[in-house]
Amino acid sequence: MDVFQTMRVFIAVAQSGSFTAAADLLDTTTTNVSKAVSSLEARLQTRLINRTTRRLALTEAGLRYLQRCEKILDEVREADEEAGTAQVMPVGRLKIHAMAAIGNHYVIDAIAQYRETHPSVMFDLTLTNRLPDLLEEGYDMSIVLARDLPDSGFVAQRLGITYSILCASPAYLKKRGSPDSPGALAAHDCLRIVNTVMPVENWAFEGPEGAETVTVPLSPFHVNTADAMTVAILSGMGIGIQPIASAVEGLRAGTLMRVLPEYHLEELNLFAIYPSRKFVDAKIRTWVEFLKDYIPGVLAEHAKVVSSSKKR
Repeated sequence: MDVFQTMRVFIAVAQSGSFTAAADLLDTTTTNVSKAVSSLEARLQTRLINRTTRRLALTEAGLRYLQRCEKILDEVREADEEAGTAQVMPVGRLKIHAMAAIGNHYVIDAIAQYRETHPSVMFDLTLTNRLPDLLEEGYDMSIVLARDLPDSGFVAQRLGITYSILCASPAYLKKRGSPDSPGALAAHDCLRIVNTVMPVENWAFEGPEGAETVTVPLSPFHVNTADAMTVAILSGMGIGIQPIASAVEGLRAGTLMRVLPEYHLEELNLFAIYPSRKFVDAKIRTWVEFLKDYIPGVLAEHAKVVSSSKKR
């Protein structure tokens, strides 16, 4: 019999006042109850209950031990209930990872809206342009852009499809002119994003005539995040790749101009990745459900803004 079960037997005897009553409460035999108490006393090397043929009485040590056992088992019960409730009620802290542009333009707004209905859930958000090791780094979830995912055994929920476009500042285009085909980029300053998602030297386009790949010239500027690229483009440094999430604000304001508006770069999937389908914590489950509803709408809105930029 394990320690906790022995404690339960002792508490039942102490509260009911007899081995027989305790056996009835625990749906066992009087012999088993007596053996459990004797085993407990032997393990502790302390008499807990004075026994006579007519009555039982706790010793001083037994009274102290009873109080401790009741407190311990109450805490165990509360821990069990709290852990079980995690499958039902969204509560606690979510440690999540997202790629930088996705985090800045989608995830933070999503967190703010999610917490309006689930205020008991708190977030630790880390932004990096890589696919982390969820278990090694302790993340509950990662939100990433990828063509495909490696076979990791994790659960992957696709939230939508997005793509990138080419942008430049009005000042750059006024000075250098606008290319009329992907091949014409050879005559321009092409700024490069260096990360695990965006192409560096070979830019793969989808256009009116299907897929087309061009090798861009030596770049005067490399950077590892899309939002930093936005700043470089706004500064007039050249033509750069912009995920539509990063480009929308500038396109609306007219501070960014779309280059080669009939073309976009390779489409990528947006995934939410988490470790297991079994016993999924309620905060993870409700967060994923919220993202699956929220993200497609935002992607569609951004794609509409980008599409309207073709007509300018």
